[in-house]
Amino acid sequence: MDEIQIVAVVWKPQIHVSANNSYPNLSIYPRGLGTIPSLSVTCLTSSTTKKLNPINLPKLTLLLLLLLLVCIWRAVLVDADSSILFLDWTVSYSERAPLGVDKQVIVINDQFPGPLLNATTNDILSINIHNNLTDPFLITWNGVQLRRNSWQDGMQETNCPIQPAQNWTYSFQLQDQIGSFFYFPSLLLQKAGGGYGAIRVNDRQVIAVPFDQPYKEYDILIGDWYNADYRDMRASLDDGNSFSVPDGILINGFGPEKAIFDFEPGATYRLRISNVGLKASLNFRIEEHLLLLVETEGSYTLQQYYSSLDVHVGQSYSVLVTAGTSYYMVASSRFIPFQLIGVGIIRYPGSEPYPITPLPAGPQPFDYTFSLDQARSIRWNLTAGTARPNPQGSYHYGIINISRTLVLENGMLKDGKFRYTINGKSFVHPDTPLKLLDFFQLSVDTVPVTLPYAPFAIPPALGTSIIDANYHDFLHLVLVNPLPYLQTWHLDGFNFFVVDMDWGCGMRVRWNNIT
Repeated sequence: MDEIQIVAVVWKPQIHVSANNSYPNLSIYPRGLGTIPSLSVTCLTSSTTKKLNPINLPKLTLLLLLLLLVCIWRAVLVDADSSILFLDWTVSYSERAPLGVDKQVIVINDQFPGPLLNATTNDILSINIHNNLTDPFLITWNGVQLRRNSWQDGMQETNCPIQPAQNWTYSFQLQDQIGSFFYFPSLLLQKAGGGYGAIRVNDRQVIAVPFDQPYKEYDILIGDWYNADYRDMRASLDDGNSFSVPDGILINGFGPEKAIFDFEPGATYRLRISNVGLKASLNFRIEEHLLLLVETEGSYTLQQYYSSLDVHVGQSYSVLVTAGTSYYMVASSRFIPFQLIGVGIIRYPGSEPYPITPLPAGPQPFDYTFSLDQARSIRWNLTAGTARPNPQGSYHYGIINISRTLVLENGMLKDGKFRYTINGKSFVHPDTPLKLLDFFQLSVDTVPVTLPYAPFAIPPALGTSIIDANYHDFLHLVLVNPLPYLQTWHLDGFNFFVVDMDWGCGMRVRWNNIT
């Protein structure tokens, strides 16, 4: 995957001191923007006090006002460590056969997976999307918080779709975030056709990372793959059918033993692993290598070794691996009737092209306890900073006041189509996105209904359902899955802390502090 970046402006306030016959002059201006003056203030010297201070304020007060003025001006500038990245992406079809069967794959700039989105905390991104598909298109930035800017989220309730032969530019800042994420198409089951790619949000140089700098980083996108066209799959769901078993597992868009990763003996690598599939949870492992977990989706974790990791749909993990010799990399399916295996190759200079050892074994396909125990074992690193120098553990979230408790239960509705529900409601998209109706204060064409705060014994039905909440509220969410198979939830655009998980449908009074 090739990285496409254009750094347009690095905006740093500079102080220029000059002098004239009366008093020295301080000018603060953005570097790199030519001769654009932005602020002129006067030094507080004894010879100029009367000119500056006609109302005889104390010098300390004047100095504080000056500092406040500089801070306010500094706040309106781009952060000193930030860059503006302009990206131009063309989304189109390409005939490819990742598993040996030809299929129209969705590519970005002719790449599958799409280009790496590599940025740093507080960078500003401007991504111009050209839609050369025959269908409308939106792309969403999984894990990027888009604080107070949800209109850039790329979901059907926040954006109008980009129509065929049209373009649209996403503009947003990676504010106060680090971590490993990915982007993907959010409309019309297009994710089954590709169009996804990795996101890296790197730490600023002033932030101490809680591990030594790795020799190199790899983004590893694992996911199930269907040979069927996404339009045919969507039509099958509309006919009332459920998803079939996937046809295989891809690693970075490649079928078995096609994804090659070049390692140097003894070097340490950071692997950013994301499950970009539709349905299957995957177990990731490397033969005779331990995985040192260091980060998950923007949070540094207590560093623990794992022989393998379950990565559920939508999840991302960062691990450190110290290289040895050529070995297999495996991603195998979990909790589906037939086990599918994706295989990559770690290759060293002068090594044999393919390992001669058998594939490493993983957990039993339906061992749910293994997956639950893994989730319970992951803890926050409370002494490490992330986007800011202060440690993650200094935020004192343990003393928050819960505003409301919502119990959200997923279910099913069959009305000739295959639908899922939350608390008995299956969502219907209005003609105009709800967020745009709210932002522009437009009249509603579909009257939304408030989602019940808990599941009730009512028949499931269609509806444009919403959850009302106040700004800065803390909500206690209880997610309940009564269905006989694993369900993945995507809770978009918020910070969530998992405080408990267990079997059954009840709420526990005492949390076990999984965070």
